[in-house]
Amino acid sequence: MPAANRSALLREVLRAMARDDRVLDELVLAARSHSPEVARLPEAENRRHVQVLLATGLACLARPEHPDDQDFATAEALGADRAAQGVPITGLLRGVQAGRTRAVRIAIDRSRAAGVPDDVILEAVLDLDRYTGALERHVVNGYHTAELQLSRTTRDVRTRLLRGLLLPGDPDPPPADDLHQAGLRPDGRYHCVVSDVTDPSRARALEQRLLGLGGVYGLVEGRLTGLAGRLPSADDLAPDVLLIAAPSATLAGLRDLHALCAAALPLAAGQGLRGVHHLTELAGETALAAQPLLADLLVDSALGRLDPADDFHRELACTALAYLDHGRRLGHTAAALHLHPNTVRYRLDRLAEITALPLDDLAADARSTVLDTLRSWWALHTWLDRGAVGRDAGTAGEPADRG
Repeated sequence: MPAANRSALLREVLRAMARDDRVLDELVLAARSHSPEVARLPEAENRRHVQVLLATGLACLARPEHPDDQDFATAEALGADRAAQGVPITGLLRGVQAGRTRAVRIAIDRSRAAGVPDDVILEAVLDLDRYTGALERHVVNGYHTAELQLSRTTRDVRTRLLRGLLLPGDPDPPPADDLHQAGLRPDGRYHCVVSDVTDPSRARALEQRLLGLGGVYGLVEGRLTGLAGRLPSADDLAPDVLLIAAPSATLAGLRDLHALCAAALPLAAGQGLRGVHHLTELAGETALAAQPLLADLLVDSALGRLDPADDFHRELACTALAYLDHGRRLGHTAAALHLHPNTVRYRLDRLAEITALPLDDLAADARSTVLDTLRSWWALHTWLDRGAVGRDAGTAGEPADRG
């Protein structure tokens, strides 16, 4: 194969990698698995930067010329954002290096599968190593530059105080002078609020809107978080922002409430919610999500005979979940699913025949307790989510043309 054709083939492999969401998933997983500090950030924030870095890096390799300084603007921004979010530089670099290693492995596997000779692959890997070394230097430079700027601002002082109040660590309360400087009262009560805003520039804009409520705000674990003097309303947010608000509490009780708000946020986001939502509204989902092992045991005992690969079984489970979501009312369920009530009844009967779920309460003498409904709903919801994850899982290391 002529050298020009071999290089063209390699460039096509790399361009396909840059477009493949499965590769992005693999790199995000690698970064989060090897760096607990990175894993504490929202996954969407990890994906945002990995996606741009991946596209930039592979585009660099796909071109014959050496990368110039313009290629590293995103690396500088990544370092600056992680500094603003409080991620230690060591944790940041562990995540970057893990993603780099996984990207090289995928590139080698795909290039070999596409028929690219080993000498061409080796040359590309050497180029990639030079590129990633420069990338890491720019990440570190962006981090330290932002760190110096942040250390000179009042915002950084307040953010560090906020993180000290909300994150696990020193159990002793902050000095009264520090609280007063941040505008907090030692005997005050505040609402812990956690938003889904992770981009530092958007976070600053939201912070300005929330300051009118009183309190202090900053990036905690990558999200715009705060202690609000009064509850925010939808008018205080942009239309696309999601914010979880806890009941007011003393400073000593805010750490536990923050952990609950952070746990509730992805559950609310998964439901497509926007605006302000009270933590108590999501109490059930948040409590159940904290017991994944118990959920798995419940699924195995109640739904073990269902096959996640069987579309009919998934249809039965979806119908039963809708039935429970609509208060076990047959007519409401049928209307919501655009089905005849007899079809809903048939599916519930079939599911009851296959599983141990107590869905036969359509009979006049049957009795169903609230806990029966809870167990059934939890088992169905977990089973369907587990099956969806299995179906969506890609094989990012395989050649792109294998689908």
